[in-house]
Amino acid sequence: MGSDRDNQHNPDWLIQLSQYRKLFNEHLGVVKSLVNDPWEKNTLAQIEKDYSVYVATRDQVIELYKAGDKKNGFILHKEVRQSFFNILELCDQFKAFHKNRIKEAIDISQKEANRLRYLALLAIVSVTILSLLVNFIFTRHILGPIQKLVLQVDNQAGSGRTVNEVDALKQSVLGLIEDAEQTHQKLKQSQDSLLQSEKMALIGKLAAGTAHSIRNPLTSVKMRLFSLNRSCSFSDSQKEDFDVISGEIMQVNKIVENFLEFARPPKLMVKKTSPSLVVDSAVRLLEQRLKSYRVTTRIIRSSLLAETLLDPEQLKEVIVNIMINACEAMKNGGLITIQEEEAYVEPLKKVDVIRITDDGEGIIQNIKDRIFDPFFTTKEQGTGLGLNIAFNIINEHGGWLDAASEEGKGTSFIITLPIKDA
Repeated sequence: MGSDRDNQHNPDWLIQLSQYRKLFNEHLGVVKSLVNDPWEKNTLAQIEKDYSVYVATRDQVIELYKAGDKKNGFILHKEVRQSFFNILELCDQFKAFHKNRIKEAIDISQKEANRLRYLALLAIVSVTILSLLVNFIFTRHILGPIQKLVLQVDNQAGSGRTVNEVDALKQSVLGLIEDAEQTHQKLKQSQDSLLQSEKMALIGKLAAGTAHSIRNPLTSVKMRLFSLNRSCSFSDSQKEDFDVISGEIMQVNKIVENFLEFARPPKLMVKKTSPSLVVDSAVRLLEQRLKSYRVTTRIIRSSLLAETLLDPEQLKEVIVNIMINACEAMKNGGLITIQEEEAYVEPLKKVDVIRITDDGEGIIQNIKDRIFDPFFTTKEQGTGLGLNIAFNIINEHGGWLDAASEEGKGTSFIITLPIKDA
């Protein structure tokens, strides 16, 4: 205000003064919205009141100077300056109040930080003690018994070597899981074999009686046909009819023989030989038929399978049956892959495995579980006994015959034979 008289005719100064007034009011409004303390509110109200009086009085001083009344303007100017200093003192008090509040907040924060440091130190000490306690409990009550258990396992196994306890337990648990899975698999196979045996026992009696009843008159018919063929002269049409009748009689005879073979359990004439030799014999036997079906074969083996006690002729019958079915499944020719390997089904039980795979159309999902059932067939001229007889032959060897197939992606028949020395 000391320069008001020099700038009373300066309009820029008046505009700037108006801007300062507006800016002060804006800041005052912001500060009022932030305070909650009663003293702060009262102080701001007093500053606002005094500032309003100051502004009004200052405007009067400016008007007096503009009117040329310098005397009265000077007197009122002193009063305005005193009001300004009063407002400035209130602002300093407000600032000092907030400085004290900030200092108090800093002091509280420092105390809280010291308390947190103490708590953190106490937590570290507690965790350290707890870790030592847990380690002691783990060593005494958990790791100690595990070490004793592993030592007992090593002594029973006769390894005489120290192993990591966790790895040893892991291996033991995995071994138990594997044994459980193998036991479950064997139990399922045993149940399937038992159900299959019960079916065969019931159906076999009917098949045997029926086959014997048909075979006697069928033998008589065959003998009469043979006699007629030697004693009679046939025309071409009669000869053709006679051949058709003879062929159908032979088909009926084949069905009867299948019935009889199904009805009686296979009697094995075992000798010690490698299943690989039987596979080679079956492939040679079917060489011409495979060509007629436009089918090629591929045998995958690293060496001959281990020798075991088996009936070569009956095992060959099984392989031939499976390969003929594979040929019929591949209508436009294809490839039959025979893969041989030795495997373990139990820790101490070694087996020979023959996997015969075609690239035909596969087996429909809803009939996959019925393919080994007697009299079940999808062929128009089939008896439904071929795979059942094959299943029985492998079962009589103490092994098992499985099928794996996905529709449109071919079929695999897996022959598993235990390796026996005697």
